[in-house]
Amino acid sequence: MRLLRVCAAVMFLFSPVLAQENSDGPADEKAQKTYKEALQLLREREPQFALGSFKKADKQDGGHCVACQKQMFKYGIELGDWKAAEQGAEEMVAEAKEETAVALAHYKLCAVFFQEGLHKQKDEYFTRAHEEANKAPAAHANFPDAVYMDGLALAHLQQDAAAKTRFEEYVELKTTDDPNRQRALRYISRPELVRARMAPPFAVTTMDGQKISLDDLQGRVVLLDFWATWCGPCREALPHLKNVAKKFQGEPLVILSVSLDGDQLKWKDFITRNEMNWPQYCDGGFAGSVAKLFGVRAIPHTFTIDADGVLQDEQIGDASIEGKLKKLLARARELQSNAGPAK
Repeated sequence: MRLLRVCAAVMFLFSPVLAQENSDGPADEKAQKTYKEALQLLREREPQFALGSFKKADKQDGGHCVACQKQMFKYGIELGDWKAAEQGAEEMVAEAKEETAVALAHYKLCAVFFQEGLHKQKDEYFTRAHEEANKAPAAHANFPDAVYMDGLALAHLQQDAAAKTRFEEYVELKTTDDPNRQRALRYISRPELVRARMAPPFAVTTMDGQKISLDDLQGRVVLLDFWATWCGPCREALPHLKNVAKKFQGEPLVILSVSLDGDQLKWKDFITRNEMNWPQYCDGGFAGSVAKLFGVRAIPHTFTIDADGVLQDEQIGDASIEGKLKKLLARARELQSNAGPAK
């Protein structure tokens, strides 16, 4: 199911606060040629063939090509080639010398096992992820992201008490404005949510200067709308979205439109002229941070997120979402009546 793939993909987009990695290419002459061919295949948007060439270059270099191993890790995960991803990460562990490099290599191997566990739904991979996550802080004490990843692995192993402890440790280590810290706070109270199809955490500043974090919106339904002024179908869908905003005004619903426009002046003018009176954020294109988190490849594209932060629906194009919203809003109202009004 695509929503599950989105959740799996976004788990590793946060970057550990460690020293820069050594990005040396292969030393062997044949490996250097193969490595260059692999980079060219990436430029030609042929990642599957590029991955094969990176594997070949690494073999030609005797398993010492750290740059090859990084690419094997990256594209192995993206393409679901778990053997390649594992090999790349395991060789990075073997090649690492400095403590920060050792920690990062173990963390990457943890990431592979965690992704593989999500894909195959087998506890053995979450167990291995847990083991590697603990080796990372052992090699480098200040490694909060490994602590967070360990919490995720433990929660998938149904060890909720231990997971809660790890999330509490992570909260102590991270700054207050970090989206993953806010997500960890949610997991502390409800670690079982880790096993749900949670929307990835993010924080943005809207056109009017409002700071919005997804986890600050818990208790409310969120309709995330990806669009652009240059997109004809998006403009055609706008009346429907405006009607939804009007119809559910006063309900525990937040609509956040994420534009993929590159021209912010044009974007702002369009919003003003069309009276789009709900939170607006410009992500700058398909390579924007929020678009990448949600794996957006086409627009208009909407995601419906319930009051617990769980992804409930995904639509490409102008499809009716009102029926789904009514059900989710009923649940949000119930939660608010039990816990008091949303902040």
